Amino acid sequence: MVIQDYEVQYRIVYDKKLYTDNAGCKIDVPVAEELSLFLRQARIERKKLFFVGNGGSAGIAIHMSADFLKNGKMRTIDLYAPTTLTCLGNDYGYEYVFSKQLEVLADQGDVLVAISSSGNSPNILRAAEAMRAEGGIVVTFTGFKSDNCLRKMGDRNLYVPSMEYGLVESIHNQILQQVVDEIMALDAQEGR
Repeated sequence: MVIQDYEVQYRIVYDKKLYTDNAGCKIDVPVAEELSLFLRQARIERKKLFFVGNGGSAGIAIHMSADFLKNGKMRTIDLYAPTTLTCLGNDYGYEYVFSKQLEVLADQGDVLVAISSSGNSPNILRAAEAMRAEGGIVVTFTGFKSDNCLRKMGDRNLYVPSMEYGLVESIHNQILQQVVDEIMALDAQEGR
């Protein structure tokens, strides 16, 4: 049954802690807990938060930009304005639609959440490179093959061990939603 597969895969990601640092070492704190604390600290430091992805991952990126702004009270920047994407795509090529924006908008310590099922999309890889060049922090959400290029570029990396788009994207979305919900719960505990 497909629903059971999603539940099993979510448990695999959560239980095996397929969440690593930039050296590939496992982070032993549950992903939602660690990321929520990390992003709340970024909020305290007035850092900006960017999300990038293509296709279904773009849908997640746009949705999370709104949720982290409204519910997480973070300074999120939406990189998906149609005129900006088509302008940059036309003038530089699609592989630069996010990196060119980050070169202008990102500052040291800002955070990029790069979502890519394959972890090999040229425009997402360039976005991660641009964020690094600006002194920012890269958080990756990937799937498919464990040796994908994007997973090697992040300071924090969540990997879903599946070759199925729907499953990878659903788990990425579920975990990011859990992170913003955790931020809201922590804020409520503190009366924010």
